[in-house]
Amino acid sequence: MLRLDNVSKTYRVGSFGRGRLTAVRDVSFELREGEVFSLIGESGSGKSTIGRMILRLLQPTAGSIKYGGDDIAGLKRGALKDYYRNVQGVFQDPFSSYNPIFKADRIFKMVHAEFFPEVSGDEWRARLEDALESVSLNPEDVLHKYPHQLSGGQLQRLLIARALLLDIRYLVADEIISMLDASTRIDVLNLLADLKERGLGVLFITHDLSLGNYISDTTVILRHGSIVEMGETEKVFGNPQHPYTQMLLASVPRLHAKWNGGAQARALPEPADVPALVEIESGHLAAL
Repeated sequence: MLRLDNVSKTYRVGSFGRGRLTAVRDVSFELREGEVFSLIGESGSGKSTIGRMILRLLQPTAGSIKYGGDDIAGLKRGALKDYYRNVQGVFQDPFSSYNPIFKADRIFKMVHAEFFPEVSGDEWRARLEDALESVSLNPEDVLHKYPHQLSGGQLQRLLIARALLLDIRYLVADEIISMLDASTRIDVLNLLADLKERGLGVLFITHDLSLGNYISDTTVILRHGSIVEMGETEKVFGNPQHPYTQMLLASVPRLHAKWNGGAQARALPEPADVPALVEIESGHLAAL
């Protein structure tokens, strides 16, 4: 459904923009409906930049992003509006998506006015209640409330309900779990899994390996803007081939083990292009 071909993004930096910073370098992959596709990498790896380019919030410096065979860079007016009917995004900080002086459900009024002006008020209210209930929200608890009166998890679900009202085909979920508490995280993850079962495609952007392993069908590991490993999630996590992926997986703290400050750390063998970030001993971390 969505295809990225040799996509790169370079920013101008420094005095008068004379410097260049490559955030994404020659990235290619396909996104399909009914699949959760995880982009995993550390901060600065380029994963959020890729998500923003898919949502056309940024333009690629090179390469193409195609939807249904059409390059999204060339979409205008009606075609672009149709694209946003099918592809939407939810971001890390839910509070940043709302204007604090308006009630949170104003986002639904905007969707009604912009995309479905022909739908009557009663029919729209019925659709809205169905969408809220599908994301496990009680309409009476969240409608007519200001953003500060709702939790982060509720605000995230409102944004997902907004996407469902558009009957989208693909959701870009950019770090939507990182600002939520542990009990709410699993609810949102299970919601994404439920959406996948309904045929929705999800690009799940995260720095958390455990979350990616929990929910995704396909995984891409990014480092410095480039793909270092890609494949079925079970294979990537069960038998990682790239030393950087191996290092990331070895760095995940274990629930069954406690940190031992007196443990003798040993260096993980690394290739020349991977900086020494941590030393590992029986799953424990020690700063270099």
